[in-house]
Amino acid sequence: MTTPLLTEFSKGGGCSCKIAPRVLEEILNSSVQRPSHSALLVGHDTNDDAAVYDLGNGTALISSTDFFSPLVNDAFTFGKIAAANAISDIYAMGGKPLVAIAILGWPVEKLPAAMAQQVIEGGRTICEQAGIPLAGGHSIDNPEPIFGLAVTGIVPVENLKRNNTAQVGDWLLLTKPLGTGVLASAEKKGLLDSAQQTVLFDALCSLNQIGAALGAIKGVHAMTDITGFGLMGHLVEMVRGSNTSAAIYYDRLPVLPNVKELIGQRVFPDATTRNWSAYQDKIRFEKGVNVMEAFSLLPDPQTNGGLLISVAPDSLEMVQALLKKEGYETHIEPIGRILDPEEKTLAIYPTA
Repeated sequence: MTTPLLTEFSKGGGCSCKIAPRVLEEILNSSVQRPSHSALLVGHDTNDDAAVYDLGNGTALISSTDFFSPLVNDAFTFGKIAAANAISDIYAMGGKPLVAIAILGWPVEKLPAAMAQQVIEGGRTICEQAGIPLAGGHSIDNPEPIFGLAVTGIVPVENLKRNNTAQVGDWLLLTKPLGTGVLASAEKKGLLDSAQQTVLFDALCSLNQIGAALGAIKGVHAMTDITGFGLMGHLVEMVRGSNTSAAIYYDRLPVLPNVKELIGQRVFPDATTRNWSAYQDKIRFEKGVNVMEAFSLLPDPQTNGGLLISVAPDSLEMVQALLKKEGYETHIEPIGRILDPEEKTLAIYPTA
């Protein structure tokens, strides 16, 4: 009997299975007065990447969890992707991960335990790459396979980066190309050859370790990682929280190979439309932008996407030098800029 494919069990794999922004906002809405915790530096009220707790000695504890259903069929690769995506939340705060524990849901009567073992092995491999132990976890029998990590990290309080502290005049940089949602959708449809699969898997599995080094640069005013709400959604969160707006230079956006061709064939995940619906009233397109293409690219749900960095003009060269040193030569040009607040939060220009 042929073993079912992992993606047959997932309606939307990777970060595209996130709850839609508007629905999530309704879920998190509460009329209950929350007690204040003076040591809690970052909670869920700012839509940031992780919770941060001040330990009182100049160091803060970072705590995050992330898990999702499969977006690829290879169990080992799925484990690597989910682990890298979860650890990224620590890097996005400017921190260093310390330890992880696994979260596993598995349909034990439908998929062999050996596949779940490979998922865990993939997660362990990425944890070792990040220099941390996968120290335990929790598992349940579940109709849909899910995997992820709860990760704990640390950061000097002075190096802590948030997503709502961008300043007018900052340049915006992005450390990874866009398009993993489009390519993952194409993979589920059997449209990618082996070379294209390799490009996708490499992007999905690469760690955002440079975040810890970026945290030490004071001119990096804000930082977040691009995941399920796409570049559009996470940048809206950044500028809305910072009481600013932003310009994006469309021709400078880094994009994975074949993504624009697939968009032209109307290949994109369902979550793209949900993201667009949530944020479209915040967007203004300037003449010359390919709006139909941008509709699928800007809200494309990224899994383990790049770091979006808001950096002061006088620190731009320092950040660019660090990016070049760490192998990010193709990601040193700004993709946009932080501006004074406007009614339309994001202005999309065809070029700089």
